[in-house]
Amino acid sequence: MQDHWEHFEHGADVGVRGIASSKAGAFEQAALALTAVVTDPGLVVSRRAVEIRCEAADDELLLAHWLNAVISEMATRRMLFGHFDVKLDGRRLHARCFGESASVARHKPAVEVKGATCTELRVAPHDGGWLAQTIVDV
Repeated sequence: MQDHWEHFEHGADVGVRGIASSKAGAFEQAALALTAVVTDPGLVVSRRAVEIRCEAADDELLLAHWLNAVISEMATRRMLFGHFDVKLDGRRLHARCFGESASVARHKPAVEVKGATCTELRVAPHDGGWLAQTIVDV
């Protein structure tokens, strides 16, 4: 299975989906899909690392908390992230997000993501790997 991300249609908002051989990888790919709502992740250089820790009662809420933490870090630090290293320990997540300061000229941001929702929120086994998805409000 090739780890990848994708978007899916949902009215005025955007669905983000990560598919990977591991649950942690699916969370990483979902975060890349989130970045791709704003800009091409390939344009983001890994200049700085930011750590994120969160926990939740179940995998689905953990995904929502994770993506909302990434959105918060992007907004408060004015950064974009193009690489994620996620470690899961039960219902706890520890991640390093690698990126750089946002540049309107270079990154050409398309929209601002306001938050991850609980709409179509799902973390589940998928084709021998894992799927992690939700809808983000733009």
